Amino acid sequence: QVQLVESGGGLVQAGGSLRLSCAASGSIFSINAMGWYRQAPGKQRELVAAITSGGSTNYADSVKGRFTISRDNAKNTVYLQMNSLKPEDTAVYYCNAGVLESDYEEYDYWGQGTQVTVSS
Repeated sequence: QVQLVESGGGLVQAGGSLRLSCAASGSIFSINAMGWYRQAPGKQRELVAAITSGGSTNYADSVKGRFTISRDNAKNTVYLQMNSLKPEDTAVYYCNAGVLESDYEEYDYWGQGTQVTVSS
């Protein structure tokens, strides 16, 4: 089993910054793609940013130029630096990882979610 533990959410004023972290632990052989998703009340969960094991990234158009995803493979951790936050960024943010386990099968894991609230 693998656990993803997120941290770093909170309340911030518009224009401010937050940094989310997500650490994976458990029976991990390696981790392929890692990503951050968000879900606002009454809306579907959407991809915010993703990063491959090699460091290639992609972002939702709404966050390009403001958010930066990065990862530390040695620590099995992914980060999301969020700058110039807007009220519309308010949501629960979820970490996701594709984990290759000892049976050489890839499994999809999710964190428990962390609330980000941006006040105007």
